[in-house]
Amino acid sequence: MSLSVSKRMAAVKPSPTSAVLALATELRAAGRDIISLGAGEPDFDTPKHIKDAAVAAIAAGQTKYTPIDGTAELKAAIQRKFSRENQLDYEPSQIVVTCGAKQALFNLCLAVLGPGDEAIIPAPYWVSYPDMVRLAGAEPVIVEAGIEQDFKITPQQLESAITNRTRLFFLNSPSNPTGASYSKSELEALGSVIAEHPDVVTVSDDIYEHIHWGEEAFTSFATACPSLQERIVTTNGVSKAYAMTGWRIGYAAGPHELISAMKTVQSQSTSNPCSISQAAAQAALDGDQAPVAEMAAAYRARHDYFVSALNELPGFDCRPGEGTFYAFPKATGALDRLGLEGDVQLVELLLKEGDLACVPGSAFGAPGYVRFSFACSMEMLEESMNRMKRVLAA
Repeated sequence: MSLSVSKRMAAVKPSPTSAVLALATELRAAGRDIISLGAGEPDFDTPKHIKDAAVAAIAAGQTKYTPIDGTAELKAAIQRKFSRENQLDYEPSQIVVTCGAKQALFNLCLAVLGPGDEAIIPAPYWVSYPDMVRLAGAEPVIVEAGIEQDFKITPQQLESAITNRTRLFFLNSPSNPTGASYSKSELEALGSVIAEHPDVVTVSDDIYEHIHWGEEAFTSFATACPSLQERIVTTNGVSKAYAMTGWRIGYAAGPHELISAMKTVQSQSTSNPCSISQAAAQAALDGDQAPVAEMAAAYRARHDYFVSALNELPGFDCRPGEGTFYAFPKATGALDRLGLEGDVQLVELLLKEGDLACVPGSAFGAPGYVRFSFACSMEMLEESMNRMKRVLAA
């Protein structure tokens, strides 16, 4: 007996990063000494004061349903965070707490997009953006920005991509997978284009806000373009900065109408996020921020080592990033030297011959590139580089 699935599933693929992580886990279980630089997951433990807050919440019996859009206490902490760090003021009704920042983005796509609509996505992009758009029945419009332009689209490219069907513009800074971060003036220039198209909503994915070391301080799109705030939804979460990936808490802030629609979507899917995780997230946002700075400093040191080492490999060209914990080298020279047809074959070679897992750039809309996560120890990065050198030499 064969059961059919909906037509929309034909256009959607499983997450490539999840697939790499699963394969690496499978090979490791079979006895292979696999180093995985595929998943974007901090190797640090969640800070103690955050875990203590979760334990206290359990002891206090905070184990029931919460409001769908989050507890009043966590939403107040998010308000304080936006005011303190981004100079942005939101009412509680303009904030929704979600099961990870990924759900916030998914809810927004379902709330804004429909058949016939378009969403502009700069490439390289986070792997899930296009498929979220497709699941909402809309069409992703990819705008390419390679290493030659620092992985950042220009206002001219944005203007050329907008049509009367455009409803959503994705902006991720610092970027997964490239680590590139837009400056305030660059954001203002993009904002001047969006200002001329009143039907376009911008989603500013700020999940790597605190893993940032550029010469210029991080600026959120809504901060750079305050006149557009009624058409900007800012998404964020605690997973990356606070090493809380498994706690699954994200959040979004924006205009009442869109946040209300996102809340409705959530009410028919997951309902509220985990009550204990919300208590922990409140402690993360309101508590000691020193661990965040310490982790960011460690990522910066790993970045400096790994990017430099990648650029010493024949056929690799890696742009230094301003944040995140990813390196995204262009590897076309190495592909030519090795006689490989594309980045997927290179990733397969590194896994089979070097026991090293990474993700092909084609998964991010950038064929010929490879993404490495350096959210691991320096010792592991050094061993990874040794394995790469052996594979490439052989």
